[in-house]
Amino acid sequence: MVLEPSSSERLANLCGPLDEHLRQIERRLGVEINHRGDSFRVIGQPHTVQMASRLLADLYEVTGNEALSAEKVHLYLQSASSDETPEDEGTADITIQIRRGSIKGHSPNQRLYLRNIRSHDISFGIGPAGTGKTYLAVACAVEALEQDRVRRIVLVRPAVEAGEKLGYLPGDIVQKVDPYLRPLYDALYEMLGFERVAKHIERSIIEVAPLAFMRGRTLNDSFIILDEAQNATIEQMKMLLTRIGFGSTAVVTGDITQIDLPHARKSGLRHVIDILSKEEGISFTFFKSRDVVRHPLVARILNAYERFELDAGARNGK
Repeated sequence: MVLEPSSSERLANLCGPLDEHLRQIERRLGVEINHRGDSFRVIGQPHTVQMASRLLADLYEVTGNEALSAEKVHLYLQSASSDETPEDEGTADITIQIRRGSIKGHSPNQRLYLRNIRSHDISFGIGPAGTGKTYLAVACAVEALEQDRVRRIVLVRPAVEAGEKLGYLPGDIVQKVDPYLRPLYDALYEMLGFERVAKHIERSIIEVAPLAFMRGRTLNDSFIILDEAQNATIEQMKMLLTRIGFGSTAVVTGDITQIDLPHARKSGLRHVIDILSKEEGISFTFFKSRDVVRHPLVARILNAYERFELDAGARNGK
């Protein structure tokens, strides 16, 4: 295959330093890639050769507008190598448009998640860390704010101790829980910039708060995100979901394998799956390790833990 239009700069961008992007594709797809200039030859199984060739063409097109990195190549590999199933039909790309660029899902579940957020007043994103649950929800919230579909963004997290004691942290209660809210700030800074986030927080257009602070409120014309919802109690989950007012959208994200609540307390996220999964207007998206968009090893680590827990359960059941 020959990549056109011919450009030495775009070719260098595609291949990466010392061809590291090509080596990354080879390792992931199990192919061999040879090239001389803009002429490429891919060797391997027919279906992986076709996949790698299509990926190279797509990446070369991207090089016309942006610099590739190992992380971006990984994201495109994630999209290319996802196991498409019949349930993936109808999950066409949905692009989130914000002032700083565009964001889209890189796996069938991520695309389904974005579609669900667009079409439901309440959406749940449940699955392991690194699957983009929070990041994509914040992107949808920023898009809704910039398009004047909501008047404010409300980002909420339970302040649950995960082995650490809040009392030993310096400052008042807001400062104590601030580290728990940091992932939400990070996503906002990337999408809006530090100055705009600071101004929006000062004017209460963006509100970041512990879950306990939501009691007694009604949130109209708002985009509400409850993150780390596995650490909300049943009572807290019910309280938050009943705060939703007119013109509002809520997204609840969490990982039911990472519950930090005391053993006597049941997770509100685990409970809500049982009681709301069939309610109209509410969607559930369940992510898997294949949806992880962090380092490729993260998905393998999650799979290893899952196998260990299944084996342990089988041994205990004997």
